[in-house]
Amino acid sequence: MPTFTESPHRVPHEPLPSPSGGADGHPGRPTAHPDPASPAGGKRRGERLYVLDGLRIGAALMVVLYHYTARGGSWQQPVKDVFPELYRFTAYGYLGVQIFFVISGFVICMSAWGRPVKSFFVSRVVRLYPAYWFAVIATTVTLMVIPGGRRRLPGNDVLVNLTMLQQPLHVRHVDTVYWTLFTELRFYLLFLIVAWFGLTYRRVILFCCVWGAATLLVAEAPHGPLRLLLIPEYSWFFIAGMAFYLMYRFQPNLLLFGIVGVSFLASLGPTVDEFQRLSFLAVKSVWPVTAVMGVSFGLMALVATRKLSWIKWRWLPVAGALTYPLYLLHQVIGWELIHFFGRRGVDPWLLVGSITAAMLVVSYLVFRFVETPVSRALKRRLA
Repeated sequence: MPTFTESPHRVPHEPLPSPSGGADGHPGRPTAHPDPASPAGGKRRGERLYVLDGLRIGAALMVVLYHYTARGGSWQQPVKDVFPELYRFTAYGYLGVQIFFVISGFVICMSAWGRPVKSFFVSRVVRLYPAYWFAVIATTVTLMVIPGGRRRLPGNDVLVNLTMLQQPLHVRHVDTVYWTLFTELRFYLLFLIVAWFGLTYRRVILFCCVWGAATLLVAEAPHGPLRLLLIPEYSWFFIAGMAFYLMYRFQPNLLLFGIVGVSFLASLGPTVDEFQRLSFLAVKSVWPVTAVMGVSFGLMALVATRKLSWIKWRWLPVAGALTYPLYLLHQVIGWELIHFFGRRGVDPWLLVGSITAAMLVVSYLVFRFVETPVSRALKRRLA
């Protein structure tokens, strides 16, 4: 979901302490919260981070186009022959997932700050599960209704999928995009350790450094419980996201830029390795992987340093709200529709455009009539 995290992206209503002591960035002006180690330190004035909504929907559309025009196995011929020019770009669209993980580190840190652990836990449950339950059921029904496509899972496996724990239980995913959700859950579990003691600047810095050091230790270790928990393939993206949030909350400094820089460089190895394992891709150039991740980190740096705060387009919050259901619904359902209509001679460009537009509409309906009311009801009962 990648992230498929807190929305709206808001921060509390208090001033920011500057490194020189001013609450509003003016040198020498006293601040009410001079110590960033205190849980209350560094709170920003309440505002919506519109640009994060834009980054989320952009990352989601990267993944959608990757699945439809680069990975899609539902066409009657190799997909690189169906979209020979577009393929060269969308083959790198899977990197939208890595962008989600950076955003997740930022937003989870933001949403958990100053909240008790129970509140954070409830917010994650009500955010992740309603749309996910709908997606599992909708995808299963689609596989039952559309003939000649992929086979649906047995009923017991579908029920296990409803827990979101099918991966550690060695049960197949209803839709393989769900693998990212278990990665998110592992990040939440690790983050709960520091959240339990109360989030402060120093504790989050320590958490980032310890997790980074542990990642280095297990990176080449054989698969086991510790490696599974520490997520060495993707941990650097979450660490960078948390450091970006500390920049946003407490203003940038050399230490935070150092954490981001190390995270970026360390992430390139496993990211390039993952690209090279995608043997079905006909493109072999590695430099676009580095370029896409560099641009993504650069945009997050602009968010963290408030250079993009001028972006306040009203449609962005709606677009951001579509991200999670779009990600959950698009792959298998889209592939089934491509298989069904592609065999009947529908133009590929028209088919991809129509399915993408339909998925956006369905995602809005899921957000409006499923995710929002069910989340509210679930929150009332859990709270």
